[in-house]
Amino acid sequence: MAASKPRLKERYQKNVIPALVKEFGYTNPMAVPKVEKVSLNVGLGEATQNPKLMDGAVNELNQVAGQKAVICKAKKSIAAFKLRENMAIGCMVTLRGDRMYEFLDRLFNVALPRVRDFRGVSNKSFDGRGNFTLGLKDQLIFPEIDYNKVEKIKGMNICITTTAQTDQEGLALLKHLGMPFRQQ
Repeated sequence: MAASKPRLKERYQKNVIPALVKEFGYTNPMAVPKVEKVSLNVGLGEATQNPKLMDGAVNELNQVAGQKAVICKAKKSIAAFKLRENMAIGCMVTLRGDRMYEFLDRLFNVALPRVRDFRGVSNKSFDGRGNFTLGLKDQLIFPEIDYNKVEKIKGMNICITTTAQTDQEGLALLKHLGMPFRQQ
């Protein structure tokens, strides 16, 4: 039995590509923007005082992403922050392919609607080249994380990298994929 395609990937191929071709008038199907990768990043400055916090952050990121997280280490020593070189200060995961589409589907349809007083995501977080960054204050919006095992609430950054050339193309791509943007 062959593995099925992620729901969001099928939606991209069947609905999003024709909609973007119609909207922007692409002549080459390869010119239609697509999501390249999704990076999840958790920064833990408090890990300098309590290194055990890093284990919890790595486990939670593994559960959310469905893939092993990499621990990020400090490049320089900074005395004011009590930070030494090669000290663990964060963790990250980069998702591509089917895992990326699965994660985006869960983010758009399950996790973001669980945010308290959620009215949509701001569309002002584009970088000028069609890439979108989203900051979360709480990792508990993901249903994979067990509330009873969390020792500290940590935020995370989610960076969605696209092949879009402009912010308008990136916004249209994410809107068609189902990103819940706020009504302006």
